[in-house]
Amino acid sequence: MNNKLYSNLIFELSHTGRRGYSLPKNHFGHYELPKEQCRTKDAVLPECDELTVVRHYTNHSENNFGVDNGFYPLGSCTMKYNPCINEEIANHPAFCNLHPLQPQDTVEGAYEVYENLQHALSEITGMNSFTLNPCAGAHGELTGLMIIRSYHQSRNDDKRTKVIVPDSAHGTNPASAAVCGLDVVEVKSTPEGIIDMDDLRELLDDTVAAMMMTNPNTLGLFEKDIPQIAELVHACGALLYYDGANLNPMLGECRPGDMGFDVTHLNLHKTFSTPHGGGGPGSGPVGVRKGLERFFPIVNPYHGNFSVELRAYAYILTLGKENLKKVGSLATLNANYIKESLKDVFELPIEGLCKHEFVFNGLKDKSTGVTTMDVAKRLLDYGYHAPTIYFPLLFHESMMIEPTENESKNTIDGFIEALRKIAQEASEMPEIVKKAPHTTPISRVDDVLAAKHPILTYKQLINDKD
Repeated sequence: MNNKLYSNLIFELSHTGRRGYSLPKNHFGHYELPKEQCRTKDAVLPECDELTVVRHYTNHSENNFGVDNGFYPLGSCTMKYNPCINEEIANHPAFCNLHPLQPQDTVEGAYEVYENLQHALSEITGMNSFTLNPCAGAHGELTGLMIIRSYHQSRNDDKRTKVIVPDSAHGTNPASAAVCGLDVVEVKSTPEGIIDMDDLRELLDDTVAAMMMTNPNTLGLFEKDIPQIAELVHACGALLYYDGANLNPMLGECRPGDMGFDVTHLNLHKTFSTPHGGGGPGSGPVGVRKGLERFFPIVNPYHGNFSVELRAYAYILTLGKENLKKVGSLATLNANYIKESLKDVFELPIEGLCKHEFVFNGLKDKSTGVTTMDVAKRLLDYGYHAPTIYFPLLFHESMMIEPTENESKNTIDGFIEALRKIAQEASEMPEIVKKAPHTTPISRVDDVLAAKHPILTYKQLINDKD
């Protein structure tokens, strides 16, 4: 492989006068643009032939890591394989050529998909009805909190301005509450990693609008006290909100609606295998118990991200009711297998059965000086994407691992073997781990420098040499 072509910027491959395109003859005449919309000098753009452009971007695309080309055990974010059949259905001309402003009688098929997906999500979660309007998980959180606030306002209960959030929660929980104009109150976790019931009792009063919970929580632990929590929250007049980011291990095992949750959002790009990452598109449908559907707000001018919802619906239909029930148990099995296979070399701060994910607190042998960041970087050399690191904030060297139900035992065994080798390297040759990665086009970058002093334009002169 030509390493220069592979690693250089497209500007550095530029040669004056080279062209990779040709435009058809202008049949529309010439029209002057308003002066205020015109450049005072030509834009500095790279000049490359078509083959150079194709090779350049193809090489860079092959350097991307995703679930289609490797194991992606990203904790808290369920990087599940997106089956090709989902893509085929979403790209069907009958769906992808629709326009949001078409007359309603021409899109009855799309509306049927919406209705069927709403019914399926209601049955899966035990909620009464869903809106597919929100375009992402955080968007769904905000929508759910708007519903809760509207509910209290409809009862002239304006003093309820507090939202209780566990100290182990996803960062979007307090952020969504703040955006909704509500005050965040933190409830502590016990040493075992679940909600501290004594601390919760002290926080509940008639100023609380809701409590937000993720179950299993971000430590991968099942919140066993939810029936009691629901009773306490409802007794003080508040509502219970379910963050559906970790619904994957619950599929076929239990339903938020049956536990006493009043409002929930789901991340279709997690549990239901729609594309994940790159800033979107996402989908965060919100479900409510009976009586709250009248508070559904309009948070999107149209009907949500339709192509994402198509993929989720295709996934649900492909698995069917029987096989959806296997998802949660298989995800839980895979996570516990990895945890038990590595806890002799990685520190496990909380013992016991986990669900879909778990958290190590770095290597067991702290004397090596090898950090969680070092382990994550070294995993790249072995061909694996790193798990989530330094989250949750409950532990200093958190390493959060989540395999999904899709992964085979062979894949998981290879991942376990790689982590064991890294633990051995940390003990015998720590500098190899501390200076990793060694096989990637770019080694470690200064993330802080890039954030504080970003270079957003190319300043070097284009190469005029042939």
